[in-house]
Amino acid sequence: MIRATLLVLLLLVAAPALAVQPDEVLDDSALEDRARTLSAEVRCLVCQNQSIDDSNAELARDLRLLVRERLVAGDSDQEVLDYLVARYGPFVLLEPPQTKSTWLLWYGPIGLLALGALAVIITFARRRSPAATVPLSDEERRRLDSLIGDDGDGRGA
Repeated sequence: MIRATLLVLLLLVAAPALAVQPDEVLDDSALEDRARTLSAEVRCLVCQNQSIDDSNAELARDLRLLVRERLVAGDSDQEVLDYLVARYGPFVLLEPPQTKSTWLLWYGPIGLLALGALAVIITFARRRSPAATVPLSDEERRRLDSLIGDDGDGRGA
């Protein structure tokens, strides 16, 4: 039982490493390290919540090969990313750049949280402050006293 559990845990830990196939690995270890770093920054367009380094999708494999091809051709890391963005759009990056068109994406949740906090503060402030009361007129006071049977000494009938 313990051996089976350990085997399953080892397979789960090794699963992301299985995405990069042996035939994809570059001979130059420095280029391979750069390719792995870049692959961790690029989104799998099929899985959308994984990097191409972690994905087993065919498109992710194609993108990993494209990254390695560009690196072998002499592109810098930024040139490779720029090429991918030009070809697939900024969504291909796991962390989209902060531009005017993505400000809502980056700062919208903070704004919503601030508005929610403001609403809570206003609600509690309103509950704490007593409502403005208008004192009873003399006629209303006499009528109330007659209804509750109060003779003016505050003890009731």
